[in-house]
Amino acid sequence: MTSNATTMTVPHTRTTPGLDRVAIALLLGFVASLQVSIALANVLLAGTLMTWAAMLVRDRVRPSAPAFLIPLLAYGAMTLVSAAFSVDPLTSVIDSKQLVLFAVVPAVYDLARGRRAATVIDVIVTVGAASAAFGIIQYGMLHYDSLRLRPQGALTHYMTYSGVLMLVICAAMARLVFGSRDRIWPALVMPALVVALALTLSRNAWVGACVAVGLLLVLKDLRLSAVLPVAIAVMFAMAPDGITSRMMSMFDATDPSNQDRLAMAEVGVRMIGSDPLTGVGPNMVPRVYEAYRPDYAVNASNPHLHNVPLQIAAERGLPALAVWLWFIVALSLGLFRLFRQGQGRVLAATGLAAVVAMLAAGMFEYNFGDSEFLMLFLVLVTLPFAALRTDGAPAPDRA
Repeated sequence: MTSNATTMTVPHTRTTPGLDRVAIALLLGFVASLQVSIALANVLLAGTLMTWAAMLVRDRVRPSAPAFLIPLLAYGAMTLVSAAFSVDPLTSVIDSKQLVLFAVVPAVYDLARGRRAATVIDVIVTVGAASAAFGIIQYGMLHYDSLRLRPQGALTHYMTYSGVLMLVICAAMARLVFGSRDRIWPALVMPALVVALALTLSRNAWVGACVAVGLLLVLKDLRLSAVLPVAIAVMFAMAPDGITSRMMSMFDATDPSNQDRLAMAEVGVRMIGSDPLTGVGPNMVPRVYEAYRPDYAVNASNPHLHNVPLQIAAERGLPALAVWLWFIVALSLGLFRLFRQGQGRVLAATGLAAVVAMLAAGMFEYNFGDSEFLMLFLVLVTLPFAALRTDGAPAPDRA
């Protein structure tokens, strides 16, 4: 096995074209279903992983992956350590089953190599367009038009829906900005994606999408950064009253949700103070929330702390947070290196946009713990490395 700062690869010759085609079909189905049904996505992911494993056994090779998988696996190990010292170890261990999703990285790296990476992006953007249209229909015809009932597409929660739309916007915008061809389709679907995201009233995803788009514009040409504020101002002027009031609420200190986020931050700091090494345990925040809750908190309890770094540190301890930050830095440096080298710039830009979108939105929502979001995120950040596999055809600079 050879490794460098970008990838870990194992060259080999494939002898299983039939299994390969089945695995690719399952992978594309899995990627498409992430915006439709978590149950279907889990079934197709299981099928993908089993078929891929059969290919590895038949070809007598070991799996390979981008180098950022090392800190990601270390983060998984720290999670299991935290679970062992949890308030309720059994519940925490069961909750840690989400770590299986990290297998998405080597599977995508192997199966979506070369030109296939562009096809995966095509599927993500196309299904995203349909999902956005469904969300707009929910708002306009089915009265999903209030904070109590928001567009959620075919998914089960508006927060998941908005996070996924945010990632699709990253993929579509990267092709628009850096693609040399095939830009008509993302240009056509971008308005629907933006409108659907706005209608979710999810402020964290708005922030994440704006930061991601801003990064893409800066990477293209620093002067383009002036376009984003103008676009936001135009959208603000044209938006319905419900959206404009929601935007203004971000700066309202008396807004109940803002007040409760301050309380959650205090709760998180208190949890870290009491268990700095291993945290309270995965999925234990709602269990022990009341013991750390300040008097001014709005909600009696919360399922999580609406902040990715704070949630990780409170749940799993400061060492786990340090390892997670190692993962983010290793991933970002690898993607930026690919971008600077001009190797598949569209895909590298997509990965970078997804990272900054996740981080920006993650200051206000625990998106890294959302299975649908996490799987799509891992797909998007792995594709730039998969496209450059030496044993696959080089990817065209369109996705």
